[in-house]
Parts: sequence; C-alpha cells; structure tokens
Amino acid sequence: MITIAVVDDQAMVRAGFAAILAAQPDFRVVGQAGDGEEAVRLVNETHPDIVLMDVRMPVQNGIEATRAILQPRHPRPSPPRVIMLTTFDIDEYVYDALSAGASGFLLKDARPDELVQAVRVVAAGDALLAPSITRRLIEDVVTRRPAPPTRARLDLAGLTEREREVLTLMGRGLSNGEIASALFIAEQTVKTHVRRVLQKLGARDRVHAVIFAYDAGLVTPA
Repeated sequence: MITIAVVDDQAMVRAGFAAILAAQPDFRVVGQAGDGEEAVRLVNETHPDIVLMDVRMPVQNGIEATRAILQPRHPRPSPPRVIMLTTFDIDEYVYDALSAGASGFLLKDARPDELVQAVRVVAAGDALLAPSITRRLIEDVVTRRPAPPTRARLDLAGLTEREREVLTLMGRGLSNGEIASALFIAEQTVKTHVRRVLQKLGARDRVHAVIFAYDAGLVTPA
C-alpha cells in the first residue's frame, strides 16, 4: 500500500487529486493540507510514502515545506518522496525544489493516468526523469552550483566500473531498458546495479543519483 499526502492551497484541486488517487486499490490518501506549515505537521503525524506538494502556497511555500520535511531528524521513519506540483513546465521554483530534495515534478494539468503513474514511479524510487524538461531542470540545478564537491568524486571511488557505467547512462536520462540495451545486459541486472548505486551513494532515488553524476563529472550539461 502506497500512502499519500496531498498539499495544495486550492481546495478543489486537492480534492480532485485525492479522489483520483484514492480510487486506486493500492493507494491510500492519509490526509490533505492547504499550506506548507500544515503539510509539515501532516507529514510528521502520518508519515506518508509520497507527498504531492504544490510549489506556490501562502504561509509557507512548497520549497520551504519540502526542506523542513526532508531535513535529517533522529529518530524518525524514512522520509517521504516529494513530487512538486506546478502550473508551468519551466517554473523558477522547480529548480529550487530539486535542490531541496524533491524527487521530481508534475504539471497540474496532467491527466489522471499520468498522476497515478507518477506516484507509482516515484514510490518505486525510479523518479520522474525521462521527460526532457526534467533533464533540463537538473542540468540547470547543476550549472548554477559552485564547483563539484570533493565528496562526490570520493564517493565515486566506491563504485565498480559497471556501476559507474550505469550511473553515467542514468545521468544521460536513459531508462533501465535503454541501459540494458546499451550495455548488452539483462534489464533485471540493470535494476540490481541501480539499486547498488543508490545504496553506495546514499541517494534517495534516481533523480538525486543523476544530480550526483553531474556533480562528479560523469555527465556534463548539454
């Protein structure tokens, strides 16, 4: 069962998303919030797997709420994965959202099936990466940063040669199936490599592994 919290300052939007998600037999909507402060309280009380988080909200916006939700605490359950909701495909706030730890973003005018698929993808750790717009966002996050941190290159030393190859292809936006074809290995083997890469890097999901690949110099912005 995938548990979900829905956060949006528009009541009708919240209710619509919640209704679509609650109709799935393996989804459970654990609560709704209308601003960032309510979202933080809701997450701390219900510990959802996924948070649908609007970017622009009163009181506390989605970026601030995401940072508060994902900041380290002890003791605490595993943090949720956050999907940012935005009205625009290029939204200045989305750059900050990825840096804050969000696992991807979704346009508010997405179809119901796209919403459901987005939740499933992010819940599986295979974050919203395939669309070219997301790759451009990640590239922009990286190019706005200072020089890549030393830690990124040191952590890279812990990967095997095959894991480095897989991480590089992930950074280029390839799916597991495309990586399998490129390396002439089984897709299940790719999944195993991806899981090990995430574990070794301490990455929450695929999006953050890709950001690491840019930081470490395995991939350079187009």
